[in-house]
Amino acid sequence: MESVKRRLTEFSLEAQDLYLNQSVPYLEEPPDPLIFYRDWIGPNKPCIIRNACSHWPALSRWTPEYLREKVGSKVISVAVTPNGFADAVNGDRFVMPEERRMSFSSVLDVIEGKVHQRGVLYVQKQCSNLLEELPELTDDLEPHVSWMSAALGKLPDAVNFWLGEASAVTSMHKDHYENLYCVISGEKNFILLPPTDRPFIPYGVYQPAVYRQQDDGPVDPSGPSGPGPGPVPAVPESPAAPLQREGRRDAVPAVPVVPPRPAVTRLHRSELLVRHGVRHQVQLLPAAGDAV
Repeated sequence: MESVKRRLTEFSLEAQDLYLNQSVPYLEEPPDPLIFYRDWIGPNKPCIIRNACSHWPALSRWTPEYLREKVGSKVISVAVTPNGFADAVNGDRFVMPEERRMSFSSVLDVIEGKVHQRGVLYVQKQCSNLLEELPELTDDLEPHVSWMSAALGKLPDAVNFWLGEASAVTSMHKDHYENLYCVISGEKNFILLPPTDRPFIPYGVYQPAVYRQQDDGPVDPSGPSGPGPGPVPAVPESPAAPLQREGRRDAVPAVPVVPPRPAVTRLHRSELLVRHGVRHQVQLLPAAGDAV
């Protein structure tokens, strides 16, 4: 077994040296669709593209005041957790967030610190909620990225709007499709792991549970009320390899990877990250407003 581990480690290192990048590369402008498919989609390599969405009106329009005026009264789905970790392992359970219906203005009140409540809020639906719940905002951006649609030969399956507090974290996951992530306001950190590091990701199997507000008290996990899907595979929080934010004493959980050489990048306002479905990813520090 030690020989197998050693060979897997060598394979991962060789892949990063010969094929993958040590950091996520930047492109200064949107690429030609054919070249983009050849250089990035085909090899399943992520990149950050500057000036790809700088012409979107959302970059200048999407202030709290504007959003209140346009969609403040709309009731949307919001994920609520006690610590900001949605769809994550807590102890011996894989806990999903509480899904709460709130007005958009109420969410902004909490994010701006005007109202204090228990739990961390995160608008994180992935069912094309921008088009379904917030169609009033679609004129502020493009419904699809033309060069990406041309490269893939299809329009996007979903266009999502994410909005969260700074303490909300997207836990490690693997997407099953190509996707673009554009930050409209704030910034977001990503840790991307290549497929060759899959043997070093410590998946476990955990019983599912859901966070529930307990009689005006803290948001605590509770088990499913009826027959559930059974144990689910997930990556546990790892106290052995924490990532720590600057100026904070609490640690953000990370995955112990051998070798510990993931691509770490910070996505800033108006930058667009291209991600691929076969790469594992951890997303930290969500922006004050982001769309994907």
